[in-house]
Amino acid sequence: MTTPLPPLRPSPLAQQAAERIEQQIRTAVWPVGGRLPGEVALAKELGVGRSTVREALRTLAAAGMVQSRQGSGVFVTADRPVEDWPARLRRAELVHVYEVRTMVEVQASRLAALRRTEADLVAVEAALAARQAAGEGDDAAFVDADIALHTAIVAAAHNPVLDDLFAQFAPVLREHLVALVGVFELRAMDRNHGYAAHAELVRAVREGDAERAGRVLAAELEATRARLLTD
Repeated sequence: MTTPLPPLRPSPLAQQAAERIEQQIRTAVWPVGGRLPGEVALAKELGVGRSTVREALRTLAAAGMVQSRQGSGVFVTADRPVEDWPARLRRAELVHVYEVRTMVEVQASRLAALRRTEADLVAVEAALAARQAAGEGDDAAFVDADIALHTAIVAAAHNPVLDDLFAQFAPVLREHLVALVGVFELRAMDRNHGYAAHAELVRAVREGDAERAGRVLAAELEATRARLLTD
């Protein structure tokens, strides 16, 4: 038997109902895998209408905590809100993001070397030229141009899943890299930091050399990851 829930304060009822139900789930009164009481029972315990209960359950479903199964009821699927991928990336340490970025981009560069079209090569060459030109600008403009080049290479792999993964990484990378370029003074001696490696990467993609493209990019990303670990 569940513990009766105390009545709610007026406003906003659906939010309060969701919070109360979440509290019962967190304390395992309604454990993961179990079925919640029906709408009528929940409405009675919370002292609200069924429409308020339904709205509260929709909120919890959106947070990944409950799931409605037609004909069976509403079941508990997690004891706390499920953090979405962008939020987890924002919270992650940059060195960990770089480790996963390496896995994604190195394979993407290999595929780009094998699959690139003439249109892709035009876009990649233009992005490399824009990165070089951005060397005359501030750190934010330089980082934006660098990420645009990497985005063009990932796009040349013609894999929509890789496109989506890199699109999730890009905002987090930009935020951190703008700061890191300044902190490490990467452009103090060379305004176009890393240009030679990026030009070599583009050459490998243009020449269809998948092994060299992956090797060049892996070395470039590993150099940054090593710096993050030591500085």
